[in-house]
Amino acid sequence: MTDVKRYALVTGASRGIGRAVAVKLAEMGYTILINYASNTAAAEQTLARVQEVGSEGELMPFDVTDAAAVESALTAWKERHAGEHIAVIVNNAGIRKDNLMMWMPRTEWHQVLDTTLDGFFHVTQPLLKDMIVAKWGRIVNIVSLSGIKGMPGQTNYSAAKGGLIAATKALASEVAKKRITVNAVAPGFIRTDMTSDLPEAELKKMIPAARFGEAEEVADLVAFLCSDKAAYITGEVISINGGIYM
Repeated sequence: MTDVKRYALVTGASRGIGRAVAVKLAEMGYTILINYASNTAAAEQTLARVQEVGSEGELMPFDVTDAAAVESALTAWKERHAGEHIAVIVNNAGIRKDNLMMWMPRTEWHQVLDTTLDGFFHVTQPLLKDMIVAKWGRIVNIVSLSGIKGMPGQTNYSAAKGGLIAATKALASEVAKKRITVNAVAPGFIRTDMTSDLPEAELKKMIPAARFGEAEEVADLVAFLCSDKAAYITGEVISINGGIYM
């Protein structure tokens, strides 16, 4: 890359894996665009962490499911940063609405799929052209063990993450010649706010490593995929799950 200032957009960066990724990319020298939907206080904490490690960042609030809001935010950013572009996208925003399929309201189905799949499209599609022109880019999609294995009570979540895995592979084949890589990271059970309602003591029994992972461990993997050292890795789904294999 030749950009003097390198920008990375991390969606859902106010907490958990998103925050850890934002901080790790900041340590690599990226200026971080911290996306979040509504929790400004938490997003400001992420920004403070980014600044603590010696980098810069800015808050970028929008709901990834709202196409108009995403377009408005990205257009405004481009207007403020003429001649610059976003070189790294980490599509991390996601929600869980666990329920058995037979009891699942239509809203729970759509909320989960819209956040993961529509969010990926709304954020990534308008930024691709600049990556192609620059002939360099990194796109990392945070998927899940659930999208590979299929988990009971998570038909919506498994469908969303499984769809994102397929989209990762397809997009990777479209842009590889332009030195843009597209990969997916599939965490297993990671200790975050999103998993705080899960029975950790019981679930650890099915994990060969006998523990939940940490958000920082996922961030290290994402950071590698965003580096020049990962230039020949694309279209891959890399699991980080403590040894859970089906």
